[in-house]
Amino acid sequence: MSAYFAALSDALRAADIFRPCLVLDRDRLDGNIALVKERLAPGLAVRLVDKSLPCMPLLSHIARVLGANRFMTFHPPVTQAVLDAFPDGDLLYGKPMPVGAAKAALTRGGAGRWSRVCWLIDTPERLAEYGALAAALGTELRFAFEVDVGLHRGGFRHPAEIEALTIPERLHCEGIMAYEAHAPEIPGLFGGAAKALKQASATAAEFVAVLDQDRRRILNIGGSKTALLHGSGIANEVSIGSAFVLPGDFDTPGLGGFQPAAFIATPILKALDPVLPGPPAVSRTLQALGIFPRKGCYLYGGKWMAAPAFPEGMKPNSLIGLSSNQQFMGLPAGADVKPGDYAFLRPTQSEAVLQHFGAIAVFSDGRIVEFWPVLPMG
Repeated sequence: MSAYFAALSDALRAADIFRPCLVLDRDRLDGNIALVKERLAPGLAVRLVDKSLPCMPLLSHIARVLGANRFMTFHPPVTQAVLDAFPDGDLLYGKPMPVGAAKAALTRGGAGRWSRVCWLIDTPERLAEYGALAAALGTELRFAFEVDVGLHRGGFRHPAEIEALTIPERLHCEGIMAYEAHAPEIPGLFGGAAKALKQASATAAEFVAVLDQDRRRILNIGGSKTALLHGSGIANEVSIGSAFVLPGDFDTPGLGGFQPAAFIATPILKALDPVLPGPPAVSRTLQALGIFPRKGCYLYGGKWMAAPAFPEGMKPNSLIGLSSNQQFMGLPAGADVKPGDYAFLRPTQSEAVLQHFGAIAVFSDGRIVEFWPVLPMG
């Protein structure tokens, strides 16, 4: 592992990068894409999750290799960017938008282009609001039902609720979105992930059964942790995003063999024998008790949604706490660290973190080969 981070460090120096940055290993990314292609069940399409891959060249790279043109979107400015970048893209919202946000997007972005967007409806009230919006704007709107298959985060809980609805004029039902992120967290005592996924698929099928054939174009299930665990079933597509770069929170059995492809890299500003403010004897006592490290360093920046990856054994210390300016990290007593070295942290999630550092430094074949701009946060 140290050889890998040494190669990353050499590449960053050669590229004159001496600030916190996000490094994307394109070779590992391609390996993860290949695993998705290999393990994806026949008959399932991939819908790429834009919030987890908030970088247009990254989205384009994955879409090109997979031959994908379906996207799950979550935020109107990003939706607009994806619509602009993918003229044949088909977009599905992954959360219900306030009707005011939909109105603003349709008014500013042009209803014609936004006809490729499928909105998400989670309640009868929101269905009525979108019906009124379509009538007011004189436009047709596509939507899918958010259905609860065990996560209990909202959406329709019983097929009969959908069956009883009257779809407003100008609204067109495309199908359902059934998210089952709870499944990998179910303890074995209660049947584990396999039973939860089976139940989720069965529940999704019950919802599909109350839809007419022409309202079943989008039968969406899954997320990065579960998408590759689905076999043949009622769904015709799965959503995948974070799996391609494998942040720390996605180390799950369903993604075995995938490799982390994104790291935060930052220079080490100071390497020292740390002492707490106050009497030196307090620090010595705490060090003797193993509560405070005998060796440490300060990083350029910090307080990120990320876990230390290198130098080995590097970790924060609660007695000094976190800092977004100069993060202190404790080190093993034998660590060979000096100012100017790089520290690496593995993001716990890709959402928001990939956008935090400006353009992403793309690493391939031992070099930083290009920089990929990220999508704006706002």
